[in-house]
Amino acid sequence: MVMVHEVPFPPQILTSKPLSLLGQGITDIEIHFLQVKFTAIGVYLDPSDIKTHLGKWKGKTGKDLADDDDFFDALASEEIEKVIRVVVIKEIKGSQYGVQLENVVRDRLAAEDKYEEEEETELEKVVRFFQSKYFKTNSIITYYFSAKDGTCEIGFETEGKEEEKLKVENANVVVMMQKWYLSGSRGVSPSTIVSLADSLSAVLT
Repeated sequence: MVMVHEVPFPPQILTSKPLSLLGQGITDIEIHFLQVKFTAIGVYLDPSDIKTHLGKWKGKTGKDLADDDDFFDALASEEIEKVIRVVVIKEIKGSQYGVQLENVVRDRLAAEDKYEEEEETELEKVVRFFQSKYFKTNSIITYYFSAKDGTCEIGFETEGKEEEKLKVENANVVVMMQKWYLSGSRGVSPSTIVSLADSLSAVLT
């Protein structure tokens, strides 16, 4: 296991093929000089996909990539398998998390003039999925992004309950959900972006 701020993450996840843990970090906030950690994050990718699809960034340093929003836009938009695993550190209501996700995705879609009725309906479905849940410490949210059809399967596991799943099928919503976690300077977790940039720089070298 790889420890991410005292939270264990498997070094590999098997989907249709093995994906490696290539980025890790946390979401946090500073309150009165105290760091409050909310979630630990792991990003899983296939290094060979990165070489094939993002080869034009070969030779760039980790810092170059971390500062390059175009690189992260390309990563999020590329139809390759990705898994983002989010583990809860500080308990919150699922409705709070859902509202954060909804606001970010809606605003980004609206900014690109892609927020139509279909997107609104699909986003409401995601918010409803989280609405009824309580995110205890160590609950796990998994986003599995498919390589083939632009869909995402969201999984939610918490102690004592079976994993629940939801399939998100609107490609615009799916890309913006990825960009919440994988969008360079606008990502929700700067530490994850830096870690991912360093790993992907090494993969591309």
